[in-house]
Amino acid sequence: MTYEATAHAGTGAEASVAKSAVLERSAVIDLEAVRHNVRQFVGIASPAAVMAVVKADAYGHGAVQVARAALDAGAAWLGVAHISEALGLRAAGIDAPLLAWLHTRESNFAAAVAAGVDVGISGWELDAVVVAAREQERPARVHLKVDTGLGRNGCTIADWDQLVGQAMEYQDEGLLRVVGIFSHLAVADEPHRPETDDQLAVFREAIAMAEDAGVDTEVRHIANTPAALSRPDSHFDLVRVGLGIYGLSPFEGATSAELGLHPAMTVRTLLSNCKQVPEGQGVSYGLNYRTSSQSTLGLVPLGYADGVPRIGTGGPVRVKGVNYPVVGRIAMDQMVIDLGELTPEAAAEFKGAEAVMFGDGSDGGPTADDWAAVAGTNNYEIVTRISGRVPRSYVNEAPIPAHANAAAGTAAK
Repeated sequence: MTYEATAHAGTGAEASVAKSAVLERSAVIDLEAVRHNVRQFVGIASPAAVMAVVKADAYGHGAVQVARAALDAGAAWLGVAHISEALGLRAAGIDAPLLAWLHTRESNFAAAVAAGVDVGISGWELDAVVVAAREQERPARVHLKVDTGLGRNGCTIADWDQLVGQAMEYQDEGLLRVVGIFSHLAVADEPHRPETDDQLAVFREAIAMAEDAGVDTEVRHIANTPAALSRPDSHFDLVRVGLGIYGLSPFEGATSAELGLHPAMTVRTLLSNCKQVPEGQGVSYGLNYRTSSQSTLGLVPLGYADGVPRIGTGGPVRVKGVNYPVVGRIAMDQMVIDLGELTPEAAAEFKGAEAVMFGDGSDGGPTADDWAAVAGTNNYEIVTRISGRVPRSYVNEAPIPAHANAAAGTAAK
């Protein structure tokens, strides 16, 4: 497969680079896969709404493009970590309800209030947001966060009454509106663990305390992707779906396909060299790999500067319908696959052939999960770390009509 699409320079950038018949390297994002995944979660979560989490440039997929696709497919909210990310979405003309939840004292709360961005509050931010609201002469929209057991952000349950009381005083002054109450789960990707029950109990306690103090929220939310899939009792009014909208499974032992999800990113390039070498040929820095016989080496122009894990030796790369493991040490710009012994004519055909680092796996090719296993990490990190040096290109930018999807599904059976 080759890809002919307009590439966007750098991760999430709006400026386009010139079209090329075949891009040297790219992360190809299938926006119809994103829409499919969002529709899956809309159905699972109903009657709760879905927040599409597009932080970290939509896990490396492109925040603006993914946000638009998610909203097309029925997401009601968008979520990001930083106010700066939220402001980028607003600058692109996206006016959907939008929450940012991770701040420092240098965060631009005034710009958030001016742009109608909801702000997550764990404690200290409350006074800073009120200052911004006064400056903008506009009430802020806030979601109060309670730490139910994750131990990161959020107000402890011991201090919750005080935070809620202060927020309600500011609301009575017309300086803010308490829009939501939220928290985050620690082990929902391990459904057998009892800590999720404990966290939900604390969350319900926090909601009850807030309601007793007069809080009338629009949304209560704690569920992430794994909880959306496995804990309907955690859905409340809104589920925050990150990994799932990109088509990746949050569960060890359950594939994307088994969950009805379609991975949206394919990382591919073209072999930049292909040469025959003798037995004993060392490969890459340290010469930790040597060919066991006369062989043919293929040079893949992707390395750790592109987001390939440096420790990912053995990771699969698919060329001409075969998965070949990376051999030798992965370098900044390149890595090597051993194609085995080929005739000179066959080797010549590999030079310039497409090489897929990972995709949706539907053709038996490698997936982000395969690379995660080799690198000792998770699929979140594999897709998110693909750097801005790899241009993003987009397919299915316009929604595919429902009847066309249905016809495709029937044909596939």
